Amino acid sequence: MNTKRIRLSFLITSGRAAVAVVLVGLASGSLWATDQVILKNGDRVTGTIIKKDGDTLTMDSAHFGAITMPWAEVESVTTDTPLHVVLPGDKAVRATLATQAEQIQVKGPEQSQMVARDDILALRNDAEQSKYEKLINPGLLDLWTVNGSFGIAGAKGNAETLTVTTPINFARISNTTTTTAYFNSIRSTATINGGSERTANAIRGGWAHNRNLGSKMFLNGFNDYEYDEFQSLDLRVVFGGGLGYHLWRGKKGSMDVVGGAAWNRETFDPAPDPTFTRNSAEAYWGNNLSYELNARTTFTQGFRMFNNLSNSGEYRLNFDLGAATELTDWLTWNVSLSDRFLSNPLPGRQSNDLLYSTGLGFSFGR
Repeated sequence: MNTKRIRLSFLITSGRAAVAVVLVGLASGSLWATDQVILKNGDRVTGTIIKKDGDTLTMDSAHFGAITMPWAEVESVTTDTPLHVVLPGDKAVRATLATQAEQIQVKGPEQSQMVARDDILALRNDAEQSKYEKLINPGLLDLWTVNGSFGIAGAKGNAETLTVTTPINFARISNTTTTTAYFNSIRSTATINGGSERTANAIRGGWAHNRNLGSKMFLNGFNDYEYDEFQSLDLRVVFGGGLGYHLWRGKKGSMDVVGGAAWNRETFDPAPDPTFTRNSAEAYWGNNLSYELNARTTFTQGFRMFNNLSNSGEYRLNFDLGAATELTDWLTWNVSLSDRFLSNPLPGRQSNDLLYSTGLGFSFGR
């Protein structure tokens, strides 16, 4: 009797284990559906297709991880899992693919059609399609990239000094718009022989928004704010807008040129003299540059020339440089430089004010 019970228990346990193995196998098969690509040189790649973007096919291979290959070198392609397929005329279907002779069968849930290889403009799996849709219609908090740092330096002894800098930059780039914002400040004090003085105190910030009109042209609008105690600048507020042109765009970066008109309101507080305000119309032009120096370091540069239209011959210059090097996924080493030149400063004040800082910072994206 006991022997029969033991055998029965063993059979039940073995049966459950077999079912579990089958279920795991089925689950694994559904999680790792095998797509197959055969290249013109005879190489065979299996795994799952991630995307076709432009002339490049990206695939998560079964043995080598993510790999890319030229779409022109693909002899045949077969997929088990439906992909988002983009065809001429911006027609998009969710379908599987199977090469037949010189054409590819695009088999959707309702119909099947044969298309030429060159008629497949893009391929995306579900994850890539979700990313693409965010680029088209991003939510308010989507696509933001933030990087910045908090720098502090000082000395203690015969002289006591303390300098704090806080450069922070925000960027949100979609397929149709680019929104950026910045904040930069410096505050420095020095104590010598018991006497304490502030040696620097400036704050700069603003935002800009571009909207594409086509593949090259875009609308440009911006709003800047600035305070500088040692230039007696209580507040500068600038609103501007115009047109821009994508001069260069590549895998490593981009170069834009912009131009337009702006309105500038400057309030000076040159104690003990009375506070006064200058209002002026301005014409502006300049550029924006972003470039990946290597896999970890990104370089940015911006320039604006503001020619005063209300008082001919007067002008302002804004020039900014920055570099961020990734040390980890979120930790960076940052270098920033922010220069402002005013052709008509108050008597006794210098025309040029330069902020520069370096230190560890942070970077994250959404």
